[in-house]
Amino acid sequence: MSVTDRFFLYLLFFVPLTVWASLTGAPSLAIFICASAATVALAKYIGEATEELTTYTGPAIGGFLNATLSNAPELIIAGFALRAGLIDVVKASIVGSILSNLLLGLGLAIFLGGLRHKRQKFNATAVKASGSTLLLGVFALVVPAILASTSQNVSPDSIEMISIVVAVLLIVAYVASLLFSLWTHQHLYVRDVADYTPRWSRFKSIAILVCSTLAIAYVSDILVSSIKPMMQLFGWSQVFIGVIILAIIGNIGEKVSAIRVALNDNMDLAFQIAIGSANQIAMFVAPVLVLASIFFLQPLTLIFGVFELVALILSVLIVHTVVDDGESNWLEGLLLLVAYIIIAVTFYLYR
Repeated sequence: MSVTDRFFLYLLFFVPLTVWASLTGAPSLAIFICASAATVALAKYIGEATEELTTYTGPAIGGFLNATLSNAPELIIAGFALRAGLIDVVKASIVGSILSNLLLGLGLAIFLGGLRHKRQKFNATAVKASGSTLLLGVFALVVPAILASTSQNVSPDSIEMISIVVAVLLIVAYVASLLFSLWTHQHLYVRDVADYTPRWSRFKSIAILVCSTLAIAYVSDILVSSIKPMMQLFGWSQVFIGVIILAIIGNIGEKVSAIRVALNDNMDLAFQIAIGSANQIAMFVAPVLVLASIFFLQPLTLIFGVFELVALILSVLIVHTVVDDGESNWLEGLLLLVAYIIIAVTFYLYR
């Protein structure tokens, strides 16, 4: 067992510790730390279980499974935050998850993979296709905000209706992108995976995936309940908690998976995981949350702040520049990490 595997195994002890802290009325800081550590561990095992399942499938389906199932923590956490009325946290977590996957997750994968392998190649056509889908997702998030900021005659009901229409169209576009990668243009995503043998059986992978998902659903409720006390204790804004803290906690599975396959010189799958996960957030998770919010007292709209949208647009443009030549190296990964640190510091100061 590697040092990393042992570390995450030890983190699992925070799952029962979180339950105990919640039931005994422990201080909010202790509950938040325990719940965060438990969520990180469970998110990692969800990511690893889906990664193991990909060895029984092709690369396209494997990338889809990683992006889809590894995003379960973000969807669950955002769902509980939505129920608690933390709308700004939910919106910020959507933006933060995209930024975290594109800059932090992909940056770490390219940087660490580049340190082991001097030059890594990947299918630029397939990656650009995923990037184009992501551009549409970001475009759909930007347009409603522009309308709300430039028109004085748009009512709240109209904004809500626009958000619902955009959410439905995004889901349709996402399904179309799946048909592209899994059916009509599957050849762009084919790669020999004979050298990548599973460590877990199919049954063990499914069992760990199900158990981890159920556990993270319970822990996420506790985590969300501790957010407001943490805001009062440290003076954190809802935007900072959503964009940085919750995004990192919920996205750990994708990061670990992308780094692992990058170290094995499988950059095609690494890009599919990182960019595919960002696509999943923009074109599936966000629309689902918008539609689900209809059943809550306070609806979720696709009206984001200017600073959040600018950070999204610039991040997508940076990633498009990196993938343009079909090759990556450690310097490009480092540049993505620097961009993420700049954004993290700025959001910390953002009020």
